Amino acid sequence: MFRKLVNIVILVPLAIILIVLCVANRQWVTLALNPFRPDDQMLSTSAPFFAFLLVAFLLGAVVGSAATWVSQGRHRKRARAEAMSAVKWRSEADQHKKRAEQMAASATGPAQIASR
Repeated sequence: MFRKLVNIVILVPLAIILIVLCVANRQWVTLALNPFRPDDQMLSTSAPFFAFLLVAFLLGAVVGSAATWVSQGRHRKRARAEAMSAVKWRSEADQHKKRAEQMAASATGPAQIASR
């Protein structure tokens, strides 16, 4: 349900905006990567302007996601350490519980025999 709501509220308007941008920016432009000789064909490419816009948006999303992932690395490391610690403590608690049950069983065993 939440995923469907996200699709309707965020992705549909975003798709509409991108389609409008693509239609409005259909003219061909040349991207020259050589600042000293802009007419150099080896370092230039021609494409519709919306293609450059989409590539820039996608590149920004990838770089932003990577930066977020790297910056949150310490939190993931701490979560792994805490999970390993929780497993260790859970194992130790289970061992103590099993030992307590064994001690309780051995303590009640002779008492029941003596009361008969």
